[in-house]
Amino acid sequence: MLCLVRAARQQLCQLTFGVRGQWLKCAPPCTTTVPAQIYGIRWRGDKSELKRRMKAEKKAAEKEAKVKEQVEQKQESNDQAAQNACGLDEETLDPNQYYKIRTQAIEDLKGTAEDPYPHKYHVDLSLTEFIEKYNNLQPGDQLTDVVLNVSGRVHAKRASGAKLIFYDLRGEGVKLQVMANSRGYKSEEAFVAINNKLRRGDIIGVRGNPGKTKKGELSIIPIEMTLLSPCLHMLPHLHFGLKDKETRFRQRYLDLILNDYVRQKFITRSKIITYLRSFLDQLGFLEIETPMMNVIPGGAVARPFVTYHNELDMNLYMRIAPELYHKMLVVGGIDRVYEIGRQFRNEGIDLTHNPEFTTCEFYMAYADYHDLMEITEKLLSGMVKHITGGYKVTYHPDGPEGQACEIDFTPPFRRVSMTHDLEKIMGVKFPPATSYDSDETRAFFDKLCTQKGVECPQPRTTARLLDKLVGDFLEVTCINPTFICDHPQIMSPLAKWHRSEKGLTERFELFVMKKEICNAYTELNDPIRQRQLFAQQAMAKAEGDDEAMFVDETFCTALEYGLPPTAGWGMGIDRLTMFLTDSNNIKVKLLTTHTHMAGSTHTPSHKYKHQATFT
Repeated sequence: MLCLVRAARQQLCQLTFGVRGQWLKCAPPCTTTVPAQIYGIRWRGDKSELKRRMKAEKKAAEKEAKVKEQVEQKQESNDQAAQNACGLDEETLDPNQYYKIRTQAIEDLKGTAEDPYPHKYHVDLSLTEFIEKYNNLQPGDQLTDVVLNVSGRVHAKRASGAKLIFYDLRGEGVKLQVMANSRGYKSEEAFVAINNKLRRGDIIGVRGNPGKTKKGELSIIPIEMTLLSPCLHMLPHLHFGLKDKETRFRQRYLDLILNDYVRQKFITRSKIITYLRSFLDQLGFLEIETPMMNVIPGGAVARPFVTYHNELDMNLYMRIAPELYHKMLVVGGIDRVYEIGRQFRNEGIDLTHNPEFTTCEFYMAYADYHDLMEITEKLLSGMVKHITGGYKVTYHPDGPEGQACEIDFTPPFRRVSMTHDLEKIMGVKFPPATSYDSDETRAFFDKLCTQKGVECPQPRTTARLLDKLVGDFLEVTCINPTFICDHPQIMSPLAKWHRSEKGLTERFELFVMKKEICNAYTELNDPIRQRQLFAQQAMAKAEGDDEAMFVDETFCTALEYGLPPTAGWGMGIDRLTMFLTDSNNIKVKLLTTHTHMAGSTHTPSHKYKHQATFT
C-alpha cells in the first residue's frame, strides 16, 4: 500500500511540469499501477478549475470593456463640460481678454481651408424674403427637398444638448432661428468643429432646409454653416441692449446692430428724402449740386467753418447755405431748381442743433411766399400721411419717459404775424417797423429784453434782441405747425420788402413743437437794394456779430442781369425727422456725429493745411 501511494506521488510530480489541463493526455497508457479513482478525482478537479478560470477571464474582459466605455463617456462628458465652461468663461472675460483670445483663434484659422474671411458667399434669399416665403409652414414641417443659402449676424447661441444647438440670426431688422442638429449635418466632425468656432456677433452663412419646430418657430435646419466674418469683440446682449449715449453716437454701427428701432428711424429719414424728391420732381423742379467750399460764405446768417486749399494757397469756407448759387441759376434761365445736401455752421450743439446737417432748398421763378405757404402745407401734410398713415403724430419732447404731445399736420396751418402778434402777447407797442434800423429802436428792445429777463449775448443788435424776444414769447406757442410771417427787413437781408407794410418783408418760418423747420421768402431781386443790405450786414460784422453776412459782389453782379420774381424755400430734414420718429435728440438722426473726446489735447497742425480747421 505504501508503494502504491509513493508511485502515485511520483506520477503527480511528473504531470506538474506538463501542460496545465492536458495531464490526462500525457498519462502512460498503462494505468494498472494507479487506482482509477485517483485519476477520476483529479480529472474532475482540473475541469472545474478550467471552467472557473474561463468564467473569470470572461468577466474580466467584460469589465474591461465596460470600464473603457465609461471612460469614453466620461471623456466626452468632460469635453462637453469643458466646452460649456469655456463658453461660460468667455462671457465673463474682460473685454480686452476676450478680444485677445478671439483674435488668436481667428489668426489660427487663416491660411487654412476654413479661412474666416472668404471672398464670396452666394445668398439665395434675404432673411426677410425667407420669412415671407416660408412662414406658412406647419409646426414640425421640414422641406428636405429645398436647400438654400441665407446669411446674417449671430445674436444668440443656445445649446440643447451636445447635438442640438440653436442660433438667432438677425439682419434687415428681422430674426430667423437656426436649428443646428448633428443628424442633419454633413458630418458629425464638421458639426462639432463649426459650432465650436462660432460666437455671438459673427456673420455666418447657413445652407439648409426651411422648416418649423414643433412649437411653430420658423427655422432653417442647416446641412452646412460657414463663418463669413468673425466678431472679435464681445457683443453686448440684446437683453441689456446698448444704453450709453456716448457709445451709441461714437459707434453708430454697434447702435444699429443692437437697436433695431434706430434702423427704423433712418429708414423713415430716407422715406422723407424720397418723398421730397418725388414731390418736387412732379412740380417740374431740376435737382442740382452746388459747391461745398466757397470763397464767401453766403445765403444765411451763420458763422462758417474755415478750411484751407493747398493748391490755391487760400482759405475757403464750408457752405452755410446754397441759396446764392441757386438764384444765380434762376438768373441763367433754370426756373425751378432744388438741392438736398449738407450745410456746415460753426455754432452751438444741443438737442436740436448740430454743426453739420441736411437741408432741402428750392427756388421757384414767378412765385411768391404765399405760393410757398400753400406748397409747404401740401408737401408736409402729404408726407406725414404717406409715412405714418395719418396727419397726427405723437411726440415726446422730453424723451420716452416724458409727457406725450400730439402734433397735428392737418392743413391749413396756423399763421401769425411776427411783430403784431408779439406785441399782443407782450402787451407792448413797438416802434414803427420803418425805424428798426435806428439807435432808438435798438435801445427800446434792449430795455425790453432787460425788463422781461430775456438773455441776449453781445452784440445786442436790434435783430438779435428781437429774435430773442420772438423765441421766448412767440415760438413757444407753436406746437402744431405754425407760420410766423412778415419779419422785419433788418432780420432778412435777402428777402423782398413787404408790399403793404414798410419795414417788413414777405418771409415766413414754419415752427413745429417750438422749433423752426422751414424758412422761405419772396426773393429780393433789386441789385441796388441788395448791396445796401449787404453793407448793413458788413457794419454788423464789424461791430462783432460773427453771424452777419459777407458782401458778395459776384451775386450782386448776377442780379444786375435780372432775376425774375422768385420765391425760395429751405427745410431742415434732420429736425423734421425728429418729429416723425419721436426722437428728442438730433444726433439720433445722423449716422455719424462729432463728439468731444475726453482728455484729447490734439490741436490742428499748420503742417497739414489741407485738413479742415475750425474757427
